[in-house]
Amino acid sequence: MRLIALMLALFAVTGPVVAQEWKEYTYPNLSFTVAFPADPKIETATYEAAEGRSVEAQVYSLTQDNSVFKLTIAKLDPAMEERAVIDHAIKALSQGVEVKVNIEHRISWIYGRQLSLAGTDGSQSSVALFYYKQRLYQIEGKVLPAGKNSTADAIRFQQSLTFTDEG
Repeated sequence: MRLIALMLALFAVTGPVVAQEWKEYTYPNLSFTVAFPADPKIETATYEAAEGRSVEAQVYSLTQDNSVFKLTIAKLDPAMEERAVIDHAIKALSQGVEVKVNIEHRISWIYGRQLSLAGTDGSQSSVALFYYKQRLYQIEGKVLPAGKNSTADAIRFQQSLTFTDEG
């Protein structure tokens, strides 16, 4: 009984400290929030979309403790179909990895796909893809092979994406 009480006390003391390390970042101009364990780097990049089209993208990323947290938001042509956009992203992400999970995923009323990927190098990724307001939202938490931590942070990051407007 004392052991259980001690474990609960330790959890109560250490739990909030761990939770405070992560911070939610809000980007109203792109209608989302996401949580990172530290300030992300924000860059403009090019994303190769379906049909070989190159489009402008914003990339929010952080590499920390053998983990990579990355959210790419690609601005797409309104003529591009949702299914083609998502299928192309899955095909690109599937190159050189084993797809462990590929299921429907949802944030509120917005549907997308959720993937779990195992790299041949021993890396593990948790990915979600959404097509919303003519944008592809591709969020990936990845644990590198040298990572001693579990995939919990990768999953936590991937699950932290929230859309902030009412559509």
